Amino acid sequence: MNALTFSTAIYSGRVQSVTLRQRSLSVARLRVLLVAALFTALAFAAVVRIAFLGLTDATHSATSFAEALLPPRGEITDRNGQPLARAFPAFALWYNPEALGEGSSLVKSPKEVALELKAIFPDMDETELADRLAKGKAGYLRRRVLPEDANRVQAIGELALELPQETDRHYPQGSMGAHVLGYVGADGRGRVGMEAVLDKQLRDPATRGTPSALSIDVRVQGALEDELTQGMRATNAIGSAGIVLDVDTGEVLALASLPEFDPNKIDEAGAANMFNRVTNQVYELGSTFKPLTVAAGIDAGTITDFGRRYSARPFPIGGFTIRDSHDLGASLNTPEMLMHSSNVVTAHMVREMGAGRLKQVMADLGMNARPEIELPAKGFPIWSSGEWPLLRGMTVGYGHGIAVTPLHLASAYATMVNGGLYRPATLHKLAPNQVPKGRRVFKASTSARMNQLLRMIAVYGTGKKADAPGFRIGGKTGSAEKPGAGGYKKTSLVATFAAAFPMDRPRYVVIAMLDEPKGTVASSFQRTAAWNAAPIVGRLVPRIGPILGVPPDATRDVDLTDLAPLVPQGAKE
Repeated sequence: MNALTFSTAIYSGRVQSVTLRQRSLSVARLRVLLVAALFTALAFAAVVRIAFLGLTDATHSATSFAEALLPPRGEITDRNGQPLARAFPAFALWYNPEALGEGSSLVKSPKEVALELKAIFPDMDETELADRLAKGKAGYLRRRVLPEDANRVQAIGELALELPQETDRHYPQGSMGAHVLGYVGADGRGRVGMEAVLDKQLRDPATRGTPSALSIDVRVQGALEDELTQGMRATNAIGSAGIVLDVDTGEVLALASLPEFDPNKIDEAGAANMFNRVTNQVYELGSTFKPLTVAAGIDAGTITDFGRRYSARPFPIGGFTIRDSHDLGASLNTPEMLMHSSNVVTAHMVREMGAGRLKQVMADLGMNARPEIELPAKGFPIWSSGEWPLLRGMTVGYGHGIAVTPLHLASAYATMVNGGLYRPATLHKLAPNQVPKGRRVFKASTSARMNQLLRMIAVYGTGKKADAPGFRIGGKTGSAEKPGAGGYKKTSLVATFAAAFPMDRPRYVVIAMLDEPKGTVASSFQRTAAWNAAPIVGRLVPRIGPILGVPPDATRDVDLTDLAPLVPQGAKE
C-alpha cells in the first residue's frame, strides 16, 4: 500500500513538471510572436511612411550626393582663377516679435536692446533701430553677421533676436570690380553686372560646380582703380572711369567706374554709385576722336602727304566759326595737328574727306549703337541719323556733335592700332579658338601709320606726361566741355587720355577719364587731359606692363625717322 502511494506521487510530479514546461514553452512562443508582430508592424509603418512621403510630401525631394556637394551658387573668378564672388553659409539677424508669445516681445526695453546691438554693429542707427523694435514688426535687422558677432547677439539674451543660417554671397575683393560683378539680391538673383548676366549658369546644378572665369585680371583691376582714385582725388573730380582692353581679342582686363560701391553691403550710398560710367554714360570725348578722323582720311585717300600744311586760322562755316583753344600759328601739317590738337585743321581734313565718309567709319566702329559687351547697362550714343551736313561732320571729327561711352572709344582705338580689325569687347575669358575674326574697318597700312602718329604725340606732343620710359606708349588727349543749358559749360570738362602700348606691337589699349577735374596744385592748376588724365596712364602702364608680359625695354621703339623731321621738336633731335 505504501509502495503504491509512493509510485503514484512520483508519477503525478512528473506530469505536473511536463505541464509546467509546456506552459513555459507556450508563453515563450507567444512572446516571440508578439515581438515579431511588433517589429513587423513597425516595419510596415516605416514602409508606409516612406511611401507616403515619396508620393505626397513636395518639400522632400530626391537629391543626389554630387548635387548636395555643389555650392548653392557658382563661383566667379578672374582669368587666373582668383575668386571674385563666392557663396558660403552665414548668419542673418532677424527680429521675431512673436518669439515670447503674447505680450511684450522683448525682455528689456527697445532702447536698451538697440544700445546693445549698436555696441556690436557700430554702423547701426540706434534711434531708428529702437523705433523699429518698439513697433514690433518682424524683419531683417542685418543680412550679414560674422560668427563672433552672432555669439555676442545671443549673449544679449533676447529670444526675439533670431540668427537664422542663410547662404550668403561674398565678394572677397571688396569693392574691386564692383561694376563688373554687380551683386546678388535678397531673392538670390543676380543684379546689375555679370552676376545678372551669368545668373542662370550660376544657379543651374549642371553648371554651377564649374567656376565662371571672367577676362578680368585682379592685379590689373586693382592698379587701374588705384591710379584712377589718386587722379580723381588730386584734381577734385566728381568721377572717373577707365578700361584696359586686349586689342587682339577684345577681352577686358580691367574696367573701373568711380565712385565705386561695395557689393558686400548694398546701402543707399552704394546704390547711388552703381551707375557705370564706362558702359552706360555717354560723353563728347573731344580731341581723342582726331586720330580716328586722320585714319579715316588716310583710308579715303585724302590724306597722303603728312608734310602738307593746312590753314590753322579760324574757319568760318555756316554762320559758325571753328577755332582752336589758342593760336597755333598760320598752318600745321598732320603730325603737328595731332600733337597740338587743332580743331581747325581737323575741320579742313573732314571737308576734303566728306562728312558721309566719316559717318560711315564711325558707324563701322560701332559709334551708332550701344557698346558691345555683356553687361546689361549700356548707354545709347547721341548720334545724328540721316545725312550729316558738313558742319556736323567737322564737329564730330574733333570730338563734338556725338556722345559715346568710354568703352566705344576703347574699342575704336583697339581697331585703329591692331591692324584695322574691329572686335567686340567681352568680359568672358576667351580660349584662342573663341576669339572672333573681326571686321575690317581700316587698312593694315593705315593702322601702322597711326601707330607712328600716336607715338609721336606721346614723344613730342600733349601726351608727354604719359610717356613711361621703355613702354613705348602712344595716345591722344581730349578735353571736352560738357553741354548744359544754353550751350557748353566752359568750367566743366571731361578730360580723357586714350592710349595704347607698346606702339611697336600694340597689345593693350588704356582709357583714363576724369569727370569735371579742377585745376589744383597737383595738376599745376590746369584742367586739361595733358595735365591730369595723361599722367594717370603714365603711372599705370609701368605697373601693369610686366604683369601683362610687356616689360620695359629701352632698346625698342617705333621707327619715327620719316616723320620726326616734319615737326620742329623732331628736327632738333
